[in-house]
Amino acid sequence: MNTIISYYNQFDEWGRLDREPIEFQVNWHFIKKYLPTSGEVLDNGAGPGKYSIKLAQDGYQMTLSDLTPSLVDKAKQKAEEFQLLNNFSGFHSLDARWLEPLKSETFDASLMLGPMYHLQEESDRKAAISELHRVTKKNGLVFVAFMPRIKHIFNSLMRPDVWPPNNEMDVINHFAETGVFNHQDEGRFTGAYYFNIDEIEPFMEENGFETLELIGSNIASILTQDELNYWKEKGEYDKLIQLLIEQAGNPYTLGVSSHLLYIGRKK
Repeated sequence: MNTIISYYNQFDEWGRLDREPIEFQVNWHFIKKYLPTSGEVLDNGAGPGKYSIKLAQDGYQMTLSDLTPSLVDKAKQKAEEFQLLNNFSGFHSLDARWLEPLKSETFDASLMLGPMYHLQEESDRKAAISELHRVTKKNGLVFVAFMPRIKHIFNSLMRPDVWPPNNEMDVINHFAETGVFNHQDEGRFTGAYYFNIDEIEPFMEENGFETLELIGSNIASILTQDELNYWKEKGEYDKLIQLLIEQAGNPYTLGVSSHLLYIGRKK
C-alpha cells in the first residue's frame, strides 16, 4: 500500500481529473441517473474529492475516505474552498478493505471509483467489496470502477515502450491469465489489477449486489488528443460527449474503455 500512496503523492490528482473530463462527465450522467434526489453518500477511494465536491454541491451529505492522507487533506481543502464543509460528515484516511470507524448500513449510496484498480489479491478484492456492502444500506446503490484487462493487453501491444515489462509477449500472455500488472519503471502506475469484463457482474453478485448496469466510462480513450481536438474545433464536442454517453452501455464497446463503471443495488 505504501507504493500506491507514493504514486498518488507524485502529482496533482485534482488537476489530472480536470484534464480528463470525458470520464467524469459520463460517470456523472450515470451516477445522477440512479441516485436518489438526496441522502447520505460515501465516496470511498475518493482521491482529492472531485465527485464528492460535485455531489455536495447538489445537496448530498458526503463522507469521504481515501488511502492516501495527502489526498484526503486536499479534498478537505477543496470542500472549504467551495464553502461545502457543512455538507461533509467526515474526511477519513482509510484502507478500502477496512472501513472502520464507518458504521454498518449508514449510506444510501456508496462510490468506490479507484480501490479495485490496486487490489491484486482476490481476498483483498472480496474484503473491499464486503466492506462496501457492510456500510451501504439495504437496497442502497453502489458505483464501483474497474479496469478491463483486454484494454491493457492492447495498450501493451500498441505501446510496449510505455508499459514494460509488458513489452514481451510471454509477459503479456501471463498478464492475460492473471490480470496482475507491476510496472518495471519506478514511479509509474503499478500494483494494479485488471478484470476480465465477463467476471465483473458475477463477482459483484456473489458478494451481495444486484446488477443494474455496467458502462464504459471512457470509450473515448481510443481517440488521440488530436482527434478529440478536431471535434472541439469543429464546435461539436458536446455532441461527442452525448454520443459517448449513449454508447457507454453498449456491451460491444466495453473493451475499448479505459475504465468501467458497475452500478448495483445492495440485496
